[in-house]
Amino acid sequence: MSRKVLIIDDEKPTRTFIRKMLESFDLNLSVYTDGENVESGIEAIEDIQPDIVLLDIQMPDGNGFDVLRKVKFKGFEVIFITAFQEFAVQAIKFSALDYILKPIDAEELHTAITNALQLVEHKKDDTQFQALQHNIQPQHKRKLVLKTQESIFVIEIDDIVHCEADKNYTFFYLNDGKKILVSKTLKDYDTMLAGFSFFRVHQSHLINLNYVERYDKHDGGSVILKDGTAIPLSPAKKDQFFKSLDLL
Repeated sequence: MSRKVLIIDDEKPTRTFIRKMLESFDLNLSVYTDGENVESGIEAIEDIQPDIVLLDIQMPDGNGFDVLRKVKFKGFEVIFITAFQEFAVQAIKFSALDYILKPIDAEELHTAITNALQLVEHKKDDTQFQALQHNIQPQHKRKLVLKTQESIFVIEIDDIVHCEADKNYTFFYLNDGKKILVSKTLKDYDTMLAGFSFFRVHQSHLINLNYVERYDKHDGGSVILKDGTAIPLSPAKKDQFFKSLDLL
């Protein structure tokens, strides 16, 4: 079955360029280039009801987030298009949504579209869009979207006690005792949570410094969290760990 892809970008040459790339992928796609701004983008989504939307962030009459907020039909996967790394990209990452940077690389576009096609079958609600609308507000604390095979969790960052690596997966341990496994590496979350009182104490462990109870010197040194969990502290991280605690 052919999947419908809608491109919303205020630059016609960009829309044409992306369309030609998509058509070269041989992925059985029907490509539409009807969206040139927020207003026409919304109209195109309601009319076409696409499976995937490639959505520019900055447009003359608003931005891509306005499109998601105003559109009624939300049964599509979205891939944001942006010209540079910006505050919005962080909000997109926290909401577990995808994006590609301009100038658009064919391999990156192919990967993003392939991933979106796999997700289309399971599109159930607009949970991630709601989280994004929250995360793009500078005055709001970030919410993190965690996607598992069965569910989508939207959690407060302050509720994360620690994270543990399991090869290419990451376990999240929350303050209510919940344990969530997601198919992303700990490195991804280490980068994302930098600046939010999280510290990588060990190759396999990322902790929320607000849950640290004490440091025990025995057995090579361990960080004891408020829930009683003992986390090994890498000797190479020791000095930086104590400096980070002083900055809280």
